[in-house]
Amino acid sequence: MKIIDKDQRIFERFSARFPVKFKDTRDEYGANVFLQDASAEGVRLTTRERLFVHDHISLDVKLPDGTDPLVLNGQVVWIKTVEPDQLWSVGLKFSRVDLMKIQRLYKFVKVD
Repeated sequence: MKIIDKDQRIFERFSARFPVKFKDTRDEYGANVFLQDASAEGVRLTTRERLFVHDHISLDVKLPDGTDPLVLNGQVVWIKTVEPDQLWSVGLKFSRVDLMKIQRLYKFVKVD
């Protein structure tokens, strides 16, 4: 498993902290998963759910625009334990770059 160095990224990563839920679950937004940061190629999230490298997952991201959730699909490329047996940091790589989706997410991000 290769972790991409920031200098090797095509798209810049930005902080994007939003409540998320796994698509098609009854969980409340942010109950088990939170988006931490994003780029056009993928996202980092934290979750209480155990995921595995190569898992394909679909997320609903709740944005403050009051419209339908933003749906993000991708594959787990890395996992790090944040709190043993309780919380994981997960890298999700999108199957394809969708700049329109990322633009919708980015417009709610505070840029310093």
